Parts: sequence; structure tokens; C-alpha cells
Amino acid sequence: MVNLYNFMDGSDGLAGGMAFIGFGTYALAAYVAHDNQTVLMSASLASAALSFLIFNFHPAKIFMGDCGSIPLGFLAASIGFYGWQHGLWAVWFPILVFSPFIVDATVTLFKRACRRENVWQAHRSHYYQHLVQMGWGHRKTAIYEYILMISVAISALILNQCQWIELVTGLSIWIVIYGIIVLLIDDRWKQFQHAATVIR
Repeated sequence: MVNLYNFMDGSDGLAGGMAFIGFGTYALAAYVAHDNQTVLMSASLASAALSFLIFNFHPAKIFMGDCGSIPLGFLAASIGFYGWQHGLWAVWFPILVFSPFIVDATVTLFKRACRRENVWQAHRSHYYQHLVQMGWGHRKTAIYEYILMISVAISALILNQCQWIELVTGLSIWIVIYGIIVLLIDDRWKQFQHAATVIR
């Protein structure tokens, strides 16, 4: 999670928005579970992320860098693990909450590995980077990512209170949604590359 979060810090407002929404969701779930310590810790991180996001949203005046993204990735994983161990949420909860980053980074790394590329080398192959390169820009990409993040967060909070049948259904729906998103962006990216080749 530490490296995944770092990989996703490549567009204005993206990592800050994920931190605000992700840790804010942790805080809400901990509040429901009456764990004031986790509420305070998560809410503090969410508040700090929001303050940072004000200056990091496009056009960004400040940037997070490794010194920000790496600790945030560590905290996202460690608080998620803590909450699971103390019964605040199920093991899938933090994965779903931060799935906008996890899915993008994991699928991208898997595809690069299949192409025998150096997965640790800097690149511009992430799905959010493709959106930026295809003309969405940093602002539009961030806004649509926020919509996805908020939708996932609301779903996670609801599913955390559901029985296993509703849970499996909800998680399955998100798997399908992410699959559709990946396929759509892949298809648009191929069209974009083809058009760029023709123009050249």
C-alpha cells in the first residue's frame, strides 16, 4: 500500500483527495463503532489532507512528494489493519475504501509485468495518467476520481453494516464496475494512440 499510494501521486489533487475521503471514511466507520481514538486519528489526517488539498488542487501551488505519499500509504494500511484487528470493520473495508488507488496501481503493475517491463521504473501508464494525456486534464480527472472515491466510501460504510449476502452482492458489483472502467479506458487509450500515430 505504501508504494501503491506513492505511485498514484502523479496528478494534481489526486493523492490529497484520496487521503481526505479515505481517512474521513475511516473516521466515520470508527465513530459508528464508538472508537474515539481512531476517530480522532483518522479525522485529524482527513483534516490535514483537506488543508493540503486546497493548495494542491489544479493548478497546484504545492506538491506532496514522497515525504507525503509514503507516510499516507503506510497510515492507510496500518489504520486499516488496526481497525480490522479491533473489530471496527471487516478485512475488506480498507481495501474497498482505497480501491480507486489500489485497483489502478495493481492493474497497471500487473500489465507492465506481463509486458516484461521494469515495474519500478518511472512511467506514465496509470489509468489516471491516461485520462490526463487523453485531454481530460488534471482538474477533470481529479473531479471524476473524487466521484468514484465518494461512491466507494459510501458503499463501504453501508456494506460494513450488512449481512454477508448483501456484502457479497455489493463487492461483486464494484468488481464489475471496476472491470468496466478498466476496459473503457483501455479502449479509449488504444483509439487515442492510433489517432496520434495516424496524425504523425
